[in-house]
Amino acid sequence: MGWFTKTQNKHPNKDALEELFRRSNDFKKVSYMNVPTNKSFSISFISTLIDESILQENVLPYLLEKPFAKIEDVKKIITLADIQISNDLSKIEQKLFNGYVLLSLDDDRDQFAFLAAQKEIGRSITTPEVEFSVIGPKEAFVESIDQNVNLIRKRLPVKELIVEELTIGSLSKTKVSVLYLEGIVDPQNVKTVMERLNNVQFDAITDSSYIVQLISDNKNSPFPQLLDTERPDRVTAILAEGKIAIFVDGSPHALIAPTTLVEFFSSFEDYFLNWMLSSFFRLIRLFSVAFSILVTPVYVATLSYHYELIPKDLMNTLVSSRRDIPLPPILEALVLELTIELLREAGARLPTKVGQTIGIVGGIVIGTASVEAGLTSNVLLIIVALAALASFTTPVYKMGNAIRLLRFPFLFSAEIWGLLGIVLCFCFLMTHLIRLTSLNRPFLEPLYPPRLTDLKDSLIRLPFSKQSLRPQILRTKNPVRYKKSDIDE
Repeated sequence: MGWFTKTQNKHPNKDALEELFRRSNDFKKVSYMNVPTNKSFSISFISTLIDESILQENVLPYLLEKPFAKIEDVKKIITLADIQISNDLSKIEQKLFNGYVLLSLDDDRDQFAFLAAQKEIGRSITTPEVEFSVIGPKEAFVESIDQNVNLIRKRLPVKELIVEELTIGSLSKTKVSVLYLEGIVDPQNVKTVMERLNNVQFDAITDSSYIVQLISDNKNSPFPQLLDTERPDRVTAILAEGKIAIFVDGSPHALIAPTTLVEFFSSFEDYFLNWMLSSFFRLIRLFSVAFSILVTPVYVATLSYHYELIPKDLMNTLVSSRRDIPLPPILEALVLELTIELLREAGARLPTKVGQTIGIVGGIVIGTASVEAGLTSNVLLIIVALAALASFTTPVYKMGNAIRLLRFPFLFSAEIWGLLGIVLCFCFLMTHLIRLTSLNRPFLEPLYPPRLTDLKDSLIRLPFSKQSLRPQILRTKNPVRYKKSDIDE
């Protein structure tokens, strides 16, 4: 932007532009002559950002063959929908890097036109990869923010769907869109989101994950306070509930706010199944998460301090499995837990086919070899494997990472204080969750503070006929989703 300071009273001539872009080979400036009027003009653009077919078919033929006297006449002869007339030199750099063509007349240097000719480069819409479902829609968001908003507009073709845009990032100039339903959403939630986004101070925003970390209520918490999803159907449903969706250009994930803890253990496929099946699967996920966090610490605490609680028959099995193990239970558990984490990271960072092979073969080979070498017991190997398997039931990847981290504080507390340490660690965890908020809304709602009407779609999912009201936590302007009927599932 420095060249604008030097040329505020000058015209956007060739020398000024070339001074700005002299190291960029993709910057082009070409002069032409309008045939009917003999009026000379020039166009400037970044060749890698524009679609040259638009320039050749929809711009240049009209500028060369149709008569025009001044810059405002361009709107009459060119068929493009987005043509902006301006005399603000400070907009030139921004528009050129957004895929616009700069048109200036040699005899009218006070004004110039910006012609939209952006090149659209992106992948086609594919099936969800992170939130895959057996039944239901098979569309997922892509990196283009316009395509993502289009997927929502198709599902909510109503005028109440509001899209507010802003630009974040001093260098990246990333476009961010905030979507909500006017007349349903709580205006205070919208105000909070917009204020936090406008207050973001960062140089480059390349993904929605940056936004999560920058606008969360508690930036030091391992728990995500905004729910991210790649499913348009899920975003449509939460907008209808009265929540807010945030899209970031370049990210295939949308952010949902405010959110609660129980939402991270709910798969959107639950709504495509019978309510009894959905409730059963949710309870399984919650049990799996608790099992994944507690089973290894309970094993360490019991063998270290509370072996008298172990039944006699089971004690014989544990003693025989640990007879030749030289390591104490805590080190034995840490070796296996860290091995599981290493296999996870290796499988995630390698190409898909190789990663799957590493995860399966590596787990079998290392597990078998460690038992045969006498480094770990076969009982603990089974426990750790089941705990790792249970942690995979978490539908949201970021919450799964938080669950993986939680096992280690519980493990160390169990080694130091036994079962008392597990209870103390659980108390600290619950205190943190009770104090945690999402857009200043309680993160543990409807469990704390208790909201009986919101329990209908939390730990279990009741039939749709019982969900005629929107969640109380959202404080929507219109709490009624539909009028009750006698129809049941």
